[in-house]
Amino acid sequence: MQTTWLNPALTGVSAHLIYFAIALVAIALFVAIYTAITPHWEIRLIRQGNTAAAISLGGAILGYTFPLAQSVAQAGSIGDMLLWSGVALIAQLIAYGITRLILPQLSADVNAGKIAPAIFLAALSIAIGILNAAAMSDGLPD
Repeated sequence: MQTTWLNPALTGVSAHLIYFAIALVAIALFVAIYTAITPHWEIRLIRQGNTAAAISLGGAILGYTFPLAQSVAQAGSIGDMLLWSGVALIAQLIAYGITRLILPQLSADVNAGKIAPAIFLAALSIAIGILNAAAMSDGLPD
């Protein structure tokens, strides 16, 4: 009995695993870069039970992951995926910068566990991520 249907399925699974692994590395890299540019130590604060830090970092991760997922879904190659994941990372850094302009005490507020600024940052990060994902396309309309 021939199993010619199995070869394409295995190819699909291996492509899935490759893209999924790269996406997980991209998320880890995003978290490392994002937490390096913020003046507060999100991971340490989260370990201490700081809800504001968890909300703000969680929103940034979601805001990054929406366009990352879109880049995985539409990528013609790993290079495409990496390019668009870089665009998503830059968009999130800009969102953080804008939030710092609007709320100059953001870092001190997150350190103090103030929830309102963290929710605002998370919401802005998620909104930017959703818009960024929607704006990604594989070319101009015909």
